[in-house]
Amino acid sequence: MIANAALHASTGILLAHNHPSGDPRPSVSDCLATRRLACAAQGIGCTLLDHFVLSAAHWSSFRRLALL
Repeated sequence: MIANAALHASTGILLAHNHPSGDPRPSVSDCLATRRLACAAQGIGCTLLDHFVLSAAHWSSFRRLALL
């Protein structure tokens, strides 16, 4: 993903993934992976704009939860 952002000279990235459990709250591993990806994006002059976690009926946003 970061390689694709660099290849296309992207200035921003949005991430999204689902939680089949139905709980859209970010897990500890979600938070750690997001932080690593944000740092990698910053290294190529790109910004991680947000990371959405989706479930069947709800969603959460790292930006809205002040996790970014």
